[in-house]
Amino acid sequence: MAGSDAITRAAPDTVKILIAGGFGVGKTTMVGSVSEIAPLRTEEPLTAAGLGVDDLDGIEEKTATTVALDFGRISIGSDLVLYLFGTPGQQRFWFMWNDLALGALGAVVLIDVRRPETSFAAIDFFERRNIPFVVGVNGFYGDHPYPPDEIREALALPDHVQVLLCDARERESSRDVLIALIDQLIASAVHTGDPRQTEK
Repeated sequence: MAGSDAITRAAPDTVKILIAGGFGVGKTTMVGSVSEIAPLRTEEPLTAAGLGVDDLDGIEEKTATTVALDFGRISIGSDLVLYLFGTPGQQRFWFMWNDLALGALGAVVLIDVRRPETSFAAIDFFERRNIPFVVGVNGFYGDHPYPPDEIREALALPDHVQVLLCDARERESSRDVLIALIDQLIASAVHTGDPRQTEK
């Protein structure tokens, strides 16, 4: 029994995080770049059935789309494991978001500054459900034409929501966004007296 107790104490905490945003903003790319396991993907080729339904303006090169979810895992230190769930981006699959959000402690909302309007629905989704989130500004091809303050103003975000420039293709960049979210969750838990924090 003593050995079992030691194993229990050594087991890392696990946290469910959503990677959300509009169609083609880089959610699958972020999960894949940062996951320490081979990510589970539910991508299917774009077909003629999506013509007039999926908005490809600005992302004409996109050939596949997530139809259910992306799943990955990353360890933050030795005592914390994040389970990452990437949401589908097209409006016709948004009905799945409620199920994916169950048990999630926080989210990363990715935006593409070329098409910021595609992520308004994701921001509204988490605000309405009081799920903490940070905004990751995915710099396609390493391009960040606007500073965070201008992006915050354009998205009408409150001051407590972090706006972080990132590149979803780069592991370290994606990891930094996740760490910023975790730091925010910890600070909020300590401030509100979350018993899961005070017991540690």
